[in-house]
Amino acid sequence: MWRVKVTGAIVLFLLIWSGFFAQAQSAPGMPAKSISGKQDQSYPVLLGEEILFQIHSGFKSLSAQERAAAISTRIRQLAEDPYFRVSSITVAEADDSIDILAGDRIIMSVFHKEARLRGQTSKDLAEANAAILRKAIARYQEEYGDRNLLQGLFYSAIATLALLGLALLLRLLYRRARVAVEALMQKKSSSLRIQDFEIIRADSVRAILNGAVQIIFTVIFLVAFYVYIQFTLSLFPQTRGFAQELLEFILKPTKTIGLAVLTYIPNLVFIIILGLLTSYVLKLLRPFFAGIEKGTINLENFYPEWAKPTYTLVRFLVIVLAVMIAYPFIPGSDSGVFKGISIFLGVLISIGSSSVVSNIVAGYALIYRRAFRIGDRVRINDIVGDVKELRIQVTLLHTIKNEEVIIPNSTIMNSHVINYSSLARENGLILYTTVTIGYDTPWRQVHAMLIMAAERTPGLRRDPAPFVFQRSLDDFYVRYELNAYTDKPQEMVGIYSDLHQNIQDAFNEYGVQIMSPNYVRDPDQPKLVPKDRWYVLPAKREDQNKGPSS
Repeated sequence: MWRVKVTGAIVLFLLIWSGFFAQAQSAPGMPAKSISGKQDQSYPVLLGEEILFQIHSGFKSLSAQERAAAISTRIRQLAEDPYFRVSSITVAEADDSIDILAGDRIIMSVFHKEARLRGQTSKDLAEANAAILRKAIARYQEEYGDRNLLQGLFYSAIATLALLGLALLLRLLYRRARVAVEALMQKKSSSLRIQDFEIIRADSVRAILNGAVQIIFTVIFLVAFYVYIQFTLSLFPQTRGFAQELLEFILKPTKTIGLAVLTYIPNLVFIIILGLLTSYVLKLLRPFFAGIEKGTINLENFYPEWAKPTYTLVRFLVIVLAVMIAYPFIPGSDSGVFKGISIFLGVLISIGSSSVVSNIVAGYALIYRRAFRIGDRVRINDIVGDVKELRIQVTLLHTIKNEEVIIPNSTIMNSHVINYSSLARENGLILYTTVTIGYDTPWRQVHAMLIMAAERTPGLRRDPAPFVFQRSLDDFYVRYELNAYTDKPQEMVGIYSDLHQNIQDAFNEYGVQIMSPNYVRDPDQPKLVPKDRWYVLPAKREDQNKGPSS
C-alpha cells in the first residue's frame, strides 16, 4: 500500500512538471516589460530564456516585434554554431546606423533614432549591445556545451541513485516501524481507557499508529522526491526555469494556505469554543434524562418512557442550533459555490425524505400519545403481536407465530390500534367467546356451565368473576357470550384454546348439545360425546397433555 501511494505521488509530480514545461515553452513568445518596468512598444531580444536587451523601433517593412524576433533567431544560430567565436563580434559604422557584425554577417543595426530614445549615442549603444552579445553567447555555449551536459547527466545519475537508496532505506525503516507498532500493541494489548470507560479500542489504536507511521514515511519520501526534481532540473539550462517554477508552485499555495489559516484562526477558535460548549450542554442533558428514565427524577405529567426520545430530540435541536451559529464562521460559507451546494443538498433532502420525515413525526406522536409500550400485546390492522421495539421511524412487532413484522409509524398513525395490555395491568383484559344452545335447555344451566368452564381454565381470573350475556334470540337457538378476565394478554391464544376445550367438556358432561355453527333440525340422537369416550386414543388425559401457552 505504501509503495502504491508513493508511485501515485511520483506520477502526480511528473504531471505537474510536464504542465510547467508546456507553460515555459510558450513563455518566450510573449512581449516583455521594458527596463523601466513599464509596458511600452518595445520587444525583447532573447537567447534561450535570457532577455539581452529591448528593440524599440522597426526597420523598413519590419515591425519592432518582428525585428526583435529576427535578431533573436540570428543570435541563437550563432550561439548554437560550435565553430563560432565570440571574438569575431565587432562594431562598424554604416550610413545611418552602427552595425554589430559577426565576421562579415550583420547581427543587428543600431539606429540613431533608437539611440536617442535610450539617451545614448549610436556607437555607445552598439558597443554596449555587442558586449552583451559576447558574454551571453559565451555563457550559452558553455552551458549548452557537451561538457556541461555530461556533467549534468553525471550529477543527475548520482541524485537518482541517492533517491533510490533513500526509498529502499525508507522501505526497510517502514517495515521495522510496523513491527515495532505490533510489538508495542502486543505488549500493551489494551484499549485507551479512563477507569472502566473504553475511549478507543485496541484495534483502533493500532490503526491510528500504523496510519501515522505511513503518513510520516510518505511525507519524508515526497519531500526527498521534490528536492530530487528541483536539483535535477537546475542542472540543465533547458530546464532551469522549470525548477524555479516548480519552487513557486510549492511556495505559492503554501503561502496562500498559511495566510488563510492565520485569517481563520479567530473563527476557528470560536468554532472550537462553541463545540466545547455544545458538548458540555449535551453531557449535562444526558444524566438528567437518564435519571427521568430510571425514575430517580420525577416530573409531573412526564412519563419515564418519554425520557429517551425526548433526549434524542433535544440533542438534535441543540446540535442544529450550534451548526446554525457556527455556519457563518465556516471557511467559504459566504461563497456562491458553498451556497449552491447547500441549496442543492437541501432540495435533495426535501424531495427524498418526505416519507422519512412523516415516519419520524408519527414516531414521536406515538411515543407521546402512549398508544402502546414495549411488551404490549397489540393489534394493528390485521397483525397481532407483542411490541418488540419502538423506533423513530418504524415499530417492530413479534407475532404469535414467531414472526417479526416491521410497520412504518405513519401507517400506524393512519390505522386503528387495539392494545390488549394497557388496561389488563390493572383491571384485566376481558376474553369472550360465543356458543349457541337450543331453547329446550334452561338458560340458567347454560350460564352455570359456561362459568364453570371459565373457572376451570388456567389464566382466567376469579375476581372479577366471569359473566355471561345472552346476545340474541335467534330462530332456532339462543346465542350466549361468555366473558372472563385475564391479566395475561400475551397468553390469550392459549387461554382461548383451553377455554374452548373446557366448554366442550362441560356441555358434554351435562348432556347439552352445542348447536353451532348452524341448526337445521333436531337429530334423532343428541350430538354429544359420552364421558367414557373423552380420552379415546390417541387423546391423553389432562395430566399428560400440555396445551399451548401463548
